[in-house]
Amino acid sequence: MRQRCVALATLDAVLYEELAGELRSRHIPCVSVLPGDRIPAQVAVVLTSPSEAPRISHPHVLLVQPDGERAALWAAVEHALHPGGSPSSELLIGIDPGPRPGYAVLSDGRCLAEGILETPEAAAQLGHHLGRRFPSRALRFRVGSGDRVSRDRVLNALVPLRHPVEVVDERGTTPRGHRRPRDAIAARAIARGRGRTVRGPTTLSITPGDIANLQRVSREGSHGQFTIPRAEADRVLRGELTLPEALERGEQRYLRGRGPPGPPTDSSESS
Repeated sequence: MRQRCVALATLDAVLYEELAGELRSRHIPCVSVLPGDRIPAQVAVVLTSPSEAPRISHPHVLLVQPDGERAALWAAVEHALHPGGSPSSELLIGIDPGPRPGYAVLSDGRCLAEGILETPEAAAQLGHHLGRRFPSRALRFRVGSGDRVSRDRVLNALVPLRHPVEVVDERGTTPRGHRRPRDAIAARAIARGRGRTVRGPTTLSITPGDIANLQRVSREGSHGQFTIPRAEADRVLRGELTLPEALERGEQRYLRGRGPPGPPTDSSESS
């Protein structure tokens, strides 16, 4: 029996290179076809652009959207290649909170996708895209209890999606010594756990300690040159400003504060 594989069907060179590279990195077998060509029997799913899809005859075609929702796309690819399990079971999405949260998407105990989100609020976008890719599946989000501020931002992003959301005790979920991103691995363990159900939005509470800790991080990030102000640290913690943006502002203030260089001195001139 031939191994099930993915077909790339696109004339878009940029899209082809992106998808082919990602398939190679994931060790997913693939074949290349032109839109309109006959699809080989071993192909489980076809990847193509929305404009080229009408020319493809196959029961399982995934449209690669231009909005970059790749996490949900690769979860759908993995599910198409390995479709075992109950079609009515929940997708479990574990999220390990932090400035850049780790995530893992599980179906019947098997990991379909894992990675890192750019911000806590990006959890909502992940949920939206998974709902679009898996319209017949219920979603359940499980969020780790650590990093209180980032956790609450994740929860507040997820609650409006109206899917079940739980907070899971994440003690013991972060592994040691793994080469893969530890946050994503911890997210798997969080997805497999059970926690208390979140009923509504959470009040985001920023403490002086939270601000002082972020100021310390900003000083380390600037190699000791400056510390971002408390007001900007508060905005970063609330998601109104990213840390790189705050560091860039701080660097500009630091450079302005140094002023223009003074006139050169002649060390040979006697006083």
